[in-house]
Amino acid sequence: MTRLGAVFRPQLAPERLRSVAQIADQAGLEELWLWEDCFREGGISTAAAALAWTERVRVGVGLLPVPLRNVAVTAMEVASLHRMFPGRAIVGVGHGVQDWMGQVGARVESPVTLLREHLVALRALLGGERVTTDGRYVRLDDVALDWPPEGGGAGVLAGATGPRSLRLTGEAADGTVLTAGTNAEGVREARRLIAEGREAAGRGAGAHRVVVYLLTATGAGAADRLRAELVAEGLDAVPDLGVAGDAGAVAKAVERLAEAGADTVVLQPTGDEPDPEGFVRFAAEEVRPLVP
Repeated sequence: MTRLGAVFRPQLAPERLRSVAQIADQAGLEELWLWEDCFREGGISTAAAALAWTERVRVGVGLLPVPLRNVAVTAMEVASLHRMFPGRAIVGVGHGVQDWMGQVGARVESPVTLLREHLVALRALLGGERVTTDGRYVRLDDVALDWPPEGGGAGVLAGATGPRSLRLTGEAADGTVLTAGTNAEGVREARRLIAEGREAAGRGAGAHRVVVYLLTATGAGAADRLRAELVAEGLDAVPDLGVAGDAGAVAKAVERLAEAGADTVVLQPTGDEPDPEGFVRFAAEEVRPLVP
């Protein structure tokens, strides 16, 4: 069955998160996703708060930019979430928006190399291993977590867009997060590249979760809001991207992505969504029943 989620966009003030998270939980939404966008809201802090305010909804962070984070700190924080809220935290990492990384002095010469090193070390630490490594960017000397996640570790997702990054997620991550700039054909291509990465790394044809954001507008002025956002993001020329309309139209768009290979589709409201609480309720109560 396709999992369905929604995004709490960081254009909203942090104090809005509690009401959105609680409504998502009460309405039966499966997943609520958060972003660590510069320079808005921290991913781990908001995830911890959302998990503490709720009982059952899973909370995803997509993504933590690895240039901003020492891998040991990332592992400590992620492990803490998994132990405090078993089975409910989902964490993804990525190489970050390079302009933002440059603004804070964290831009590196090879973002893909950094992401690979970070993923390998992070998954090992979360798996309870003691890690010593001397990479180009990631250096650890006899580091192990005192409190790794119980049950043999926690899956780590990675964000990717280009072919090299997508192959890398197949090679070194447990799942892949795709942006809202990905249509159904893009999901199929991502699946192909991920499979190439897994094969190259000798990981075979095992499970690899694919999460994709779907830019979604509903209610008054939905088509205009969607079109304006696509234009603003430079995505208006990409065919079959985003959806505007009622629950039936949104569910059909979700199904197209699922048929192309997405395991989870996360509805991403436009930046000017007038009713964030209503949006998550719409996802849970109107769209979810229509999605197989």
